[in-house]
Formats: sequence, C-alpha cells, structure tokens
Amino acid sequence: MNTRYTAPEAVYIHIPFCTNKCFYCDFNSYVLKGQPVMDYLDALEREMERTVQAQPPGKIATIFVGGGTPTVLLPDQMAHFLKLVRTYFPDQHENLEFSMEANPGTTDLEKLTAMKEGGVNRISFGVQSFDNGLLETIGRIHNTDDVYRSLENAAKAGFDNMSIDLMFGLPNQTPEMMEKTLNAALALDLKHYSIYSLKVEENTLFHTMYHKNQLPLPSEDDELDMYLLIMRRLKEAGYGQYEISNFARPGYESRHNTTYWRNQPYYGLGAGAHGYAEGHRHVNVKGVQPYIDRTKEGLPHLERFPVTEQEAMEDFMMVGLRLLEGISGDDFTAQFGIPVEEKFGKTLEDLISRGLLERSGNKIRLSEQGILFGNDVFASFLE
Repeated sequence: MNTRYTAPEAVYIHIPFCTNKCFYCDFNSYVLKGQPVMDYLDALEREMERTVQAQPPGKIATIFVGGGTPTVLLPDQMAHFLKLVRTYFPDQHENLEFSMEANPGTTDLEKLTAMKEGGVNRISFGVQSFDNGLLETIGRIHNTDDVYRSLENAAKAGFDNMSIDLMFGLPNQTPEMMEKTLNAALALDLKHYSIYSLKVEENTLFHTMYHKNQLPLPSEDDELDMYLLIMRRLKEAGYGQYEISNFARPGYESRHNTTYWRNQPYYGLGAGAHGYAEGHRHVNVKGVQPYIDRTKEGLPHLERFPVTEQEAMEDFMMVGLRLLEGISGDDFTAQFGIPVEEKFGKTLEDLISRGLLERSGNKIRLSEQGILFGNDVFASFLE
C-alpha cells in the first residue's frame, strides 16, 4: 500500500507567539505583546474544522505543538486550546505521543498542570546551553535556574517524558564549554536529548552580525570536536543516537519527528505551518492577522502543490537517511513500486564505495563517516 496517500495519523500545530525573538531564530514567530491570542485560537479552530472535513484523519498517533513558544499561552488559554485539539482529533491511539515545546522561562506549575490535564504527555524544553553567558549571547530570556525550576515543576505536574534541546557551534563556544553543558544535561537523566549545530539563517540578527564580521563562531575543527564529544558522551550514558541530532533512552525516540523522517503524511495547522497529505504539500499564510483573516474564507493555504514521484523519492532518501537505522528497500518498493537500486543504484554505489553509506541486508544507512558528512550524502539524491 502506498503510505503517501493514507490518512494522516500525525498532527503538527503552530503557536507563533514568543516573549522575545532569539538572535538565531528564523522560525515563523512574533513577539507576544499586543497579539490577538484568542482570535488566533479561534482561527485555529476554524482551520481544524475545515481540515478534518476535507481530509478525515486516521487514528491519531502523535501530536506536536511547536512555535514560537506554545507555553506563552496563559493557563486558561492553554486549557481552551487543548480542548479544541481533543474536539477535532478525538480518535487517538491509546499510546498517543502528545508533545509540546516549552521555554524554561514560561512554565509555572499552574500552566504545566493545565497541559497535563489537557492531554500533553511529553515536553521538549528549549534549553540550548547550561552556560548563562552563552544564553545571553544568543538572546535567550531564561537562565539555568529557570531550567531546573521548570523541570522540577514538570515532574510535580506528573510529566516523566521530557526532552531538552541543546546547541553547539555557538559564538565563542569551546569544546570545554560544551562538555560542561553536557555534564549538566546528563546529570538530569532525561529520556531524550536533541542537540543541534547553530545554522546562521537569513533574516536573523546573527545573519546581520555574520556579514559585518561580528559573529565569533568556533572553528570547523572545534565544531567537529564538539559533535564527536556529544556522540561519545551520550553513547557512554546509555542513549541511542537514532537520528543525526537526536538521542533517546530505548522506547523514548520522538515518534512524531520520525513521521517526518519516514516521509509519512501529517497535518500542518497554524500560521506558517507546513503539512503533507494526499500526495500534496501545503504551506499556510505566515502573518498572524493574515492567517486569522484567511481562515474566515476557507483553508489558510498560501500554496498547495502535488509532490511528484521524483520529489517523493528524493525526499524518502534524504529524510530517511537522517535516521541512523537508515532506509529499507522494502519500504521504498512499497511506496514507489520499484526497487531503490533501479532509481538510485549509481548514487548508492558511489556513496558506499566512498565509505559514506553502508548496506546491511535490505537496509542502507549512514556509516560513521557518513554521519559527519550527512548534508553531502543527502544532496547526492537531488537531481
């Protein structure tokens, strides 16, 4: 069965509000002050209603609320929002994974309790570093005390499935500083860690600073040392690296993100959200008020386009190889009706001969060397 055309079992919902804009962030987010939050939640309800009418959902297995910072919602707004999710996506797997991103500066016990009561069972905290100086450098509003307080409150509210995001390759960061952050992070003994390298994206303060030669980034060698250190320390602590930037205790891998990496359908709701269903991708209108206005007329799509067979095959390889278990030839054939070798045989032979990919039975995955040069590997599959 071609899984590209099955009903989505994953839902992504975007809450675009933040207390402030971090210096590296190019996500679709807006400073909260003066924003029409309740109007936005009403617009989300209209989009949910129209979406499930147009594309009825399967049994929902994962929900992910991202942003922005979803936890800037007040406790009553949070409760209202979570009730909407239950209303329009009522048919849920008994082991539903319901994740919400959180900023350590915006989570008190009352709000976390509202989240737990509303069905959220997994929290991803945007910590980024345990070095207060670095947090200030990148424009975060929280400090390490806020992190510990938030994790303590989350445990009090009944959460035991928690993840934190960390970053490496930050301005003036050294491998020694990264090691201290890892020591602090691993001492928490959480179920999951996401650890990303800084990317200097357009339309960010860091991009402006970079072009003015005012962004003192670590050398490539130091950045590589940090990544090797991260992989070694997480492995020693008993975490499986299941994706290039993600590490988990067995059974606690992010099932929602794995939906993306397996190139499976998902709903994308909210301003600027992306979705993939019925062989089409869509992108929603970005601005808060334009999004609200558009939902009064119909679905708030900025664009919706069919994914060609060629693009779908490229996506399958590029996102699937991010997972360290790699891609399965059987899955490729199930989706596209031909063996993977028929489409990408020459590329695969070349990458295997260069030691960047390895084959094990019907699986193809990144080698240890390939993990370090993932972007080069993924680009090889683009025509």
